[in-house]
Amino acid sequence: MAAQTQAPAPAQQQPPAAAPQQPAPAPAPAPPPALPQRPAFAVILDPGHGGADNGARGASGVVEKDIALALARATRLQLQQQGLHVLLTRDSDDDPSFDDRATLANAQRSALLVSFHVSSTGKVGSVRTYYYVFAAPNASVPDASAKTPGASAPPPRALAHLIPWDRAQENFSNSSHRLADAIQAELVKNFPGSPATSVGIPLRDLRSVAAPAVAVELSSVTVADRGALEAMFTPLAASVARGIVAYRSTPEAGAH
Repeated sequence: MAAQTQAPAPAQQQPPAAAPQQPAPAPAPAPPPALPQRPAFAVILDPGHGGADNGARGASGVVEKDIALALARATRLQLQQQGLHVLLTRDSDDDPSFDDRATLANAQRSALLVSFHVSSTGKVGSVRTYYYVFAAPNASVPDASAKTPGASAPPPRALAHLIPWDRAQENFSNSSHRLADAIQAELVKNFPGSPATSVGIPLRDLRSVAAPAVAVELSSVTVADRGALEAMFTPLAASVARGIVAYRSTPEAGAH
């Protein structure tokens, strides 16, 4: 009988080597939160007085601080309807300092400021717009930079461009004058007895504002009926808003 041969056992196949584990990709870093963008232009409305400072008071109980706030709120509505960004220096019965009010305007990229007041004199129903004027330099004061013995040296060149806080409005005198005239031109259309042009006075509310700045003053708290003043709120606010829009449309609006 022929010898039987045993077939060789099939070779065992080794399992394929496992592919090396790839590390999971690191998650992409979250984008930084977007910083709030300041509007390119803002109108700052400044209701005069407030808090313990009532301003002018009429015999019928009309108080200037309340009327000023109502005028600012009515003007805000008119300006917002024109698509303008509006901020109030106060929106309640508080009394920010002059510097606090100016700081709000000065912190904007571009702005103008309108301060509201109510007088205790003048023809009832008339309105005046003011811009700031600085006193003429005193010619008797010697020039501090003159070459005299003991005279202090002039300021370093790097500081020569700095403007004192209490003269911030000085570089905006011309633009403030134009803004005041633009607003007064609209007011005189609706408020007979109002002057045809604006008036320059050294009004403290405007002095530290580094932007075009004016004050609008309505006459007067002497009315026997507060309703007589309230009837003027909307037409006055609309006139101020039209004046601001007219000023903004002029090529000189960006010039100081």
